[in-house]
Amino acid sequence: MPERAEVYDVAIVGLGPTGATLANLLGAAGRSVLVLEKEGGIFPLPRAIHFDGEVLRIFQAAGLREQVLAISRPGTQGMHFVNGAGETMLIRGGSAAAGPHGCANNYYFHQPQLEAVLREGLARFPQVRVRLRHEVVDVAQGDEFATVTYRSTESGDSHAAQARYVVGCDGARSPVRRAIGSEMVDLGLRQPWLVFDVVLEQPVDLPPYTVQYCDPRRPMTYCNVVGERRRWEIMVLPDDDREALVQPDTLWQMVAPWVRRDQASLERAAIYTFQSVVADGWRDRRLFLAGDACHQTPPFLGQGMCAGIRDASNLAWKLDAVLSGRAPDALLDTYESERKPHVRALIELAVRLGNIIQTTDPVLAAERDAKFQAGRPEIFELPPQLLGAGAFDPSVPDLAGRPFPQPKLDDGRLLDELLGRRGAVIGSPQLLSAVSPATASLWQRSGAIVIDRPDASLAEWLRSHDAGAVILRPDRYIVGVARSGADLDRISQYLPVAP
Repeated sequence: MPERAEVYDVAIVGLGPTGATLANLLGAAGRSVLVLEKEGGIFPLPRAIHFDGEVLRIFQAAGLREQVLAISRPGTQGMHFVNGAGETMLIRGGSAAAGPHGCANNYYFHQPQLEAVLREGLARFPQVRVRLRHEVVDVAQGDEFATVTYRSTESGDSHAAQARYVVGCDGARSPVRRAIGSEMVDLGLRQPWLVFDVVLEQPVDLPPYTVQYCDPRRPMTYCNVVGERRRWEIMVLPDDDREALVQPDTLWQMVAPWVRRDQASLERAAIYTFQSVVADGWRDRRLFLAGDACHQTPPFLGQGMCAGIRDASNLAWKLDAVLSGRAPDALLDTYESERKPHVRALIELAVRLGNIIQTTDPVLAAERDAKFQAGRPEIFELPPQLLGAGAFDPSVPDLAGRPFPQPKLDDGRLLDELLGRRGAVIGSPQLLSAVSPATASLWQRSGAIVIDRPDASLAEWLRSHDAGAVILRPDRYIVGVARSGADLDRISQYLPVAP
């Protein structure tokens, strides 16, 4: 029988990047956290290889910016979409220069190294307990707590823990999703690809950027990862013998135009099914889903892990606000309403790019090439996606519900170093003093920092958007902008404050 249950603010099931990020964010907020992971160590082979500037900003919020930068590299030259004739059709931009989040817009990394950084970060928090080699066998909900029963995979001993909330960051086969009863909705892409990772052992003349080879004879992707690591993703065609496809002789023959087997060592070769699915239902009372447990995307935008990290950021500040008593439990309902449309839009964009890449009909490929005026590439960048309805003013969708930039302030700090884990009200002293006492009380109760003398970079943002003030959430998404005291009173009502 399980022993007497321990009690935590939050129990997290799964210690991949999503679960580890959520645990770091909650630990930094002082929350007591139990993390359950059925494996004994970090999976040693590469999986995710890309994150974007917003995700680095989330790692910064967890206090791990420099540690993550030390094991990653900026994607300086972007992603090139090349047709069967070798002509570039599209380029997704890349640069090492600081973008809107106070860092480069894209980074490449080796997932085991990132997971090590995230796990080491948890050692800072004595109130965060990690139990490896423990699998969840039952989750039961009560009026005040959920009870998680879990079992050691070594001894077979059972234990129980109570938590105010439980978050399943437990992957595509999520036990927590089964407990919630959520169904996965298919968004239309299901295609097997061979993923082939190597480590170069001598210099090889390879592109420094990612290449999507949109060749109808055999669509492929090449990635310059980090250090000497390189990846090829190779579309599996209907007539392929999958068993033969993963044999070393076949693998090296397929990448022979780029690298020889005497120039690199094979690290991994496996066939994966790229799919596009979103769960219908991310919350049931005290249970939540995050990451692959509630959405999976094809990798054509490099947003799979990024989406899970954004889930963690969105959910962490809301859990902290509710647990601290600053916000009502209803705030947690905005997690799915905000994140689901956001992630669905990115998945649908990845599917559209996948349709470009995966074209195998020569006639359709020729029509595609003509459409993109091959040889005169169109350059694009991933636009910031709007959150679904939630804790922000919906009347200005060009700003509210989108991330606020992170400029460098006059004193040399980045904005988030000043704000910490708090939200913010930023504006001129004249406008901020024009609000009602009730609004000023809302700001105080929400824990927001009030900046009534914005420095040059913040003042410039306000001027460029014809705004007198802006309200930010702890996750740096914009609640709303104001041009008058009355505007500010109205927008402040979107701050989730407990009565």
